[in-house]
Amino acid sequence: METKTILVDEHVNNDESYAQAVDYIRGGEVVAFPTETVYGLGADAMNATAVDKIFAAKGRPTDNPLIVHVDSKETALEYVEDVPEKALQCMDAFWPGALTLILQAKPDTFASNVTAGLPTVGIRVPNHPVALNLLKRLKRPVAAPSANTSGKPSPTMAGHVYFDMDTKIPLILDGGPTQVGIESTVLDMTSAPPVILRPGQVTKEQLEEVIGTVRLSSETKGNTPKSPGMKYAHYAPAAPLYLIEHNSKLIEKAIDHIHGKKKKIAVLSREDFETADYCFPLAVDKLYDSLRKCDQTDADLILACVLPENEDAALMNRLEKAADHKWFS
Repeated sequence: METKTILVDEHVNNDESYAQAVDYIRGGEVVAFPTETVYGLGADAMNATAVDKIFAAKGRPTDNPLIVHVDSKETALEYVEDVPEKALQCMDAFWPGALTLILQAKPDTFASNVTAGLPTVGIRVPNHPVALNLLKRLKRPVAAPSANTSGKPSPTMAGHVYFDMDTKIPLILDGGPTQVGIESTVLDMTSAPPVILRPGQVTKEQLEEVIGTVRLSSETKGNTPKSPGMKYAHYAPAAPLYLIEHNSKLIEKAIDHIHGKKKKIAVLSREDFETADYCFPLAVDKLYDSLRKCDQTDADLILACVLPENEDAALMNRLEKAADHKWFS
């Protein structure tokens, strides 16, 4: 299969670009497109055969549910039921935006492989003009996990998608780099109080300003998770990644130790370590790009320099998963 990339901006025929994407999705194919968080791999959420192509392209386990994207609050309410008042308040406060709500799905609405057989669905309205234009023209809910090989760093640029998905999907809509650079916050509204299943740009504090008490989830073990990113290793580069406290002397000692073993090291940090073989920025919006750049080096090991007590919750969540909770010692 040839994978075509179309640049979607003011210099090209957007109508033609969107028409191709709409035709592919309505025809049961998969199309990659940008959201404000990361690039998504989209298929008709009501077509189980089309959704299967997402799992095949990503190499993703089928017991991991997919987030459904729609063009508005009003559209979302067509597909869910028993919506609590707090969920409506979240929609008004944070949509369009980087917040996914877990709600009761209307029976026989979504393909069972979208919800992993659960009665709930994760749904959101993305805050990106390309995603919204596509959804409005399509007039269908779109299941769209991140457009990367399962377990690897999510894509924040069309080039990342092409690297992972070349020959696996027919079309990528290139809307430029994403703004947020990390997946949406996932909030389970079927629990009381609501539970954050995956941290993201929308924080616990911001949610509590709108709806009161919100809990943080413990990891799901063994059971089918309600949200992506809860059960399997995620975001991992090719070389082993370890977390290390952001202490300059400690980091320099670690670099010397690794060099003493005749190995090369890449460092993710907010400051430059000239003794490292490679050094890339550590920030929420640059995390996945930095991890992918590590994969383009011959580094044998990667150190991510963090201050656990002060670290952004969403960034720390992704780093811990990428490192499989391993700390360098």
